[in-house]
Amino acid sequence: MVDTHREEVVNVARRVERLVSGKETSDGAGVRLTRVLTGDLQRRLDPFLMLDAFGSDDPDDYIAGFPDHPHRGFETITYMLAGRMKHKDSAGHEGLLQNGGVQWMTAGRGVIHSEIPQQEEGVMEGFQLWLNLPAAEKMCPPWYRDFAAAELPRFRTAAGVEAILIAGESHGVAGAVTRAATAPLYLDLHLPAGAHFIQSLPAVHNAFVHVYRGTVAIAGTEVPAGRMAILQNEGDGVVVEALEDARAILVAGRPLGEPIAQYGPFVMNTQAEIQQTLADYRDGRLA
Repeated sequence: MVDTHREEVVNVARRVERLVSGKETSDGAGVRLTRVLTGDLQRRLDPFLMLDAFGSDDPDDYIAGFPDHPHRGFETITYMLAGRMKHKDSAGHEGLLQNGGVQWMTAGRGVIHSEIPQQEEGVMEGFQLWLNLPAAEKMCPPWYRDFAAAELPRFRTAAGVEAILIAGESHGVAGAVTRAATAPLYLDLHLPAGAHFIQSLPAVHNAFVHVYRGTVAIAGTEVPAGRMAILQNEGDGVVVEALEDARAILVAGRPLGEPIAQYGPFVMNTQAEIQQTLADYRDGRLA
């Protein structure tokens, strides 16, 4: 826990543009989840392409996991609140994601990987966020890293909020990962009742707050658990107030402003690139 940090300053707090509840669905080999950031929000929340929230103590909801499947053109960030998941991919990477840990994978020009639960009972809960890559980096070499919970930078504010910093910079503390093109900020906030958290944000950066425990208020709008608040771009930051003990993720980033062409697990800039990707996958050239 970092005790020395600077306080953020926000003069005009962003308001909530709208609340999103997400869509119940399944993926992989039948894993039940809520797709919070859906395809119709990709433009509005550029550079973020998808956010899945999963959480269940019923093994039937998660046990089959995500067998071998391909990706190209973006990054996946998996944050495991509870549970154990094994990762293995065609680039030779292998790792075990456990309670409080993060798996950051850059698919780049192509990777085939699997994510298989390493438990047969108990709670499995977390998030998977998809972060787009700029056109110039979509065909970069694949990259992967596991971060154990103890490796993630964290700090506590004077108001008593504990912040776990997965990406970007907050209160003068650098996160586990930085990205120049999209400048992603990814924070997990644990807020005691009555506390507030202040985060400055460039107006051009798109941002959202997803609450997964309790209820918070943002500029007068109540945001209950299970809801994502898309933030307006007017203002120089956000103030999150806990109406009760609450937990939420705060995500923001610089939009790429580039065309998005998606076909399932492939995200490129043109349909021609998608067709080439499908041909590469069919002919064994993707990874």
